[in-house]
Amino acid sequence: MTLSNQKSTEGIALGIRRRVFFHTMKHNGGYLSQACSAAESLALLYNEFLKLGEPTLPKVPLPFRGVPSAHNPDAFTGAGYHGPFAPEFDRFFISPAHYALVIYSALIETGRMDEHALDHFNKDGGSVEMIGAEHSPGMEVTTGSLAQGLSMASGVAWARRKKGEPGKVWVYMSDGEFQEGQTWECLAAMAYHRIDNVRVIVDVNRQQCDGAMSSVLDLGDLAARVSAFGVTCRSVDGHDLDALREAAGSAEVGKPLVILANTSPYQGMNFLKKRFPRLHYVRFKSADERQEMQAALAAELGVDIYAVERA
Repeated sequence: MTLSNQKSTEGIALGIRRRVFFHTMKHNGGYLSQACSAAESLALLYNEFLKLGEPTLPKVPLPFRGVPSAHNPDAFTGAGYHGPFAPEFDRFFISPAHYALVIYSALIETGRMDEHALDHFNKDGGSVEMIGAEHSPGMEVTTGSLAQGLSMASGVAWARRKKGEPGKVWVYMSDGEFQEGQTWECLAAMAYHRIDNVRVIVDVNRQQCDGAMSSVLDLGDLAARVSAFGVTCRSVDGHDLDALREAAGSAEVGKPLVILANTSPYQGMNFLKKRFPRLHYVRFKSADERQEMQAALAAELGVDIYAVERA
């Protein structure tokens, strides 16, 4: 059976932003902009799109038990939080591993992980990594350099199609991965092999580690370029839930579906505009800067400022 959620998708998106905000304030830094851009699409995935079974891992994450191998029966992958690998269930691959904190928050908001799981974040010997690896909650593979997730997911999707398994394969990507040749090779291969059980959502927030993508390696008309590879491509407002729902239901027979979710790296936290374009990882340069941002973002998110200070 699938795990039903009691929260609205809008509520889960807000909860994701709030959790990442609390964590960032507590630890003097975090991936705030990724929560801003990805909250709606991840909330939709976990609350509406993905057909997943009950988690097979404990709600409080286990410590790291080594990499999977034939000689390590205690090893596990974080995909256990997405439930069993049964034919009728979907698989979910997360390609940008630096979105880990946002993924953990989504798992907590949808009841797949305990809220105290973040107490183990980035601790030695733990599995709740700052940059997600194969054993981190929600992660099925270590994606290494960006752009590897799509290729691995497409291989799984191709195998599932050959076996006649009804479950789909979903992939979450960031737009920076289209600066890698492997992404384009994978699109060509998926189109050629007609791997139509793949659904890809791309967080197009136009930001990367070195700043705005336009100043690093601009992608131009990304929708036209992706479509030219023979896949179905929908470009929508990534904060518009109805637009995302419509795009997710528009797949075509014989073609993979790629949804370009155009987003803002300060959606819901407009104060972050002051940091633009340096938004990849937000760390505070002074106590005054931290206090100013804390007060402003708490007000925007509807959070009690005293609760933040007690966290």
